[in-house]
Amino acid sequence: MEPISFDEVRHLSALTRVGMTDAEIELMRDQMSNILENISVLNQVDTEGVEPTGHSVDVVSVMRDDEVSPSSTVEEVMANAPNREDDHIRVRAVLE
Repeated sequence: MEPISFDEVRHLSALTRVGMTDAEIELMRDQMSNILENISVLNQVDTEGVEPTGHSVDVVSVMRDDEVSPSSTVEEVMANAPNREDDHIRVRAVLE
C-alpha cells in the first residue's frame, strides 16, 4: 500500500478542523501510513471459516438481571431532599 501523502493529511486536518503544524502533519502522515500498513497485513490473514466474535474469550456478565421491583414512595424520596417544593426537589440553577 502506498503511504499517505502530506497533502492528504493536511486535507484531513482541514476537514476535521484540527489545526496542525507542518511537523505535526509529517508525524501524523508517518503514523497513519504505519496504521494502514498494519491493516494491509491483517487483510492478508485467511479468516475463512472463522466465526466473527466480539471477544477472544468467553465473557460472563457479573451484573445481575434486571428485575421489576416496587419503587420508593414520593415521601421516602423526599425525606432526604434538602430543599423541596411540593413533590419536587429544588436545586440551584446550573445555567446562567
